[in-house]
Amino acid sequence: MTTPTSNMRTGGQILVDALKTHGADTAFCVPGESYLATLDALYDASDDIRLIVCRQEGGAANMADAYGKLTGKPGICFVTRGPGATNASVGIHTAYQDSTPVILFIGQVARDMLEREAFQEVDFRRMFGQMSKWVAQIDDPARIPEFISRAYHVATSGRPGPVVLALPEDMQSEKADAPETGRYTEIQASPATADMATLRDMLSKAKKPMMFVGGSPWNEAACADITAFAEANNLPVAATYRRQDLIDNRHKLYCGVLTLGTNPALVKRIKESDLLIVAGPQIGEIMTDGYTLIDTPRSKQTLIHICAGVGELGKVYQPDLAINSGMVQFAAAARALDPVDSSAWTEETKAARAAHEAFSIPPDAPGNLNYSKVVTWLDENLPDDAIVTNGAGNYTIWIHRFFRYRQYRTQLAPQSGAMGYGVPSGVAAAIVHPDREVVSFSGDGCFLMNGQELATAAQYGLNVTFIVVNNGMYGTIRMHQERRFPMRVSGTELVNPDFAALAKAYGLHGEMVDRTEDFPDAYKRARDFNGPALIELRVDQEAITPAATISGIREAALKS
Repeated sequence: MTTPTSNMRTGGQILVDALKTHGADTAFCVPGESYLATLDALYDASDDIRLIVCRQEGGAANMADAYGKLTGKPGICFVTRGPGATNASVGIHTAYQDSTPVILFIGQVARDMLEREAFQEVDFRRMFGQMSKWVAQIDDPARIPEFISRAYHVATSGRPGPVVLALPEDMQSEKADAPETGRYTEIQASPATADMATLRDMLSKAKKPMMFVGGSPWNEAACADITAFAEANNLPVAATYRRQDLIDNRHKLYCGVLTLGTNPALVKRIKESDLLIVAGPQIGEIMTDGYTLIDTPRSKQTLIHICAGVGELGKVYQPDLAINSGMVQFAAAARALDPVDSSAWTEETKAARAAHEAFSIPPDAPGNLNYSKVVTWLDENLPDDAIVTNGAGNYTIWIHRFFRYRQYRTQLAPQSGAMGYGVPSGVAAAIVHPDREVVSFSGDGCFLMNGQELATAAQYGLNVTFIVVNNGMYGTIRMHQERRFPMRVSGTELVNPDFAALAKAYGLHGEMVDRTEDFPDAYKRARDFNGPALIELRVDQEAITPAATISGIREAALKS
């Protein structure tokens, strides 16, 4: 007679074993006493799961989001209750709006203290309910594998997004005999054959079609398939906000990005199109320039919307054809379609590309440092697989306009528009791909929201170059301020530290550049440094966008 083998483990050990089952190899954290038992279990699993210790929970959650974007696997983040969870919420909001798979684990007060407003107690179901796909609390350690399996499936299937799981402190120390699960499987819908036939029929009748790529989830094969579909039908392709790496920006069919400061020629072309194929993204505010680029709720153009999240179809716009499908599945089906006769829009496609190339020429700029030319130099000198990350602010307009993304998963930027993303995403990129060049952009205001993660970069000796664009103000807000309240500067001026000296204090290589011609050598010195480096760019406040100056905006506002 065989004696049954006991599988008794603590909740923390069961949790870590479940993460290993699902292929977790990295976790980002700020430690807290509310999940000490799990931290102890991670000690025993250090050969399988790298624990990256961060300096603020917002940075840790942003790193988990960047990991999810770079790998397609859920980014794992551990934080403590109360203040830790509230700090981490910025990364969860970004993961939700950006459709990124993330699982946030929050240490919680002990089960016998719940509902008493115990020390740092928060009802996380209520707190995270509107910014995550699923929020739950695990009260029984025997059910941990079940919860973790569901978390992975929810985070990765359909429209990906974040899951939040609260872990009562005493539950993590309690022992249980928990059954194991198998590894998760991402679940996506596939397009119906009839819908693909309808799409082809609509395309065959068009005179000025356009395709937009964005959203999630994609992979390299899907990017190749959608490019092949565009090539077969000579379709002009635009990327949606911060999804430029879905198609090689050097391709003759690429005609720009729907972003803040979209090329006016592209805006005009969209309005004049008769068929819009929207593959992947949510049709939201940025893509539609405040819901003005496409009429609501019915567009003048024939609209085909393909999205992994069924809830996004018909949310704002009623499409003529709605297809609920994962992007991998849709792109493969699109590539398999017989091409249509595209002669009607041959010249239009050429004109779209020509307009994009003209818009990509760096203009002159006020001051001694032309930021457009700095970004162009990086575009011309970085390897094709370099990863470029940024946070939020006007400084990002230059990156999106003048840098050409060549490969999938080389762009990390928050569609949520959250400041403070640049430094943590650069750290995460260098952790996931230590062999690749990583350049992380931040504005001066953006940088100081999570700049302390330079310490994380230094601690792990990461290969990343941080670029801080310093104009001494919250530039985006100042721009809007001058448009609405000219000459009444309030709340937007900044007095900054010496960023290069700050970097050196953290153990990085640090330099300040205030002339365009000095940047190439400064960048080469940064990359030659054995470890992370920072370059501060001091730009003229007048250079508020590539196409506008502060004084020009002010004068126009005063005349209106």
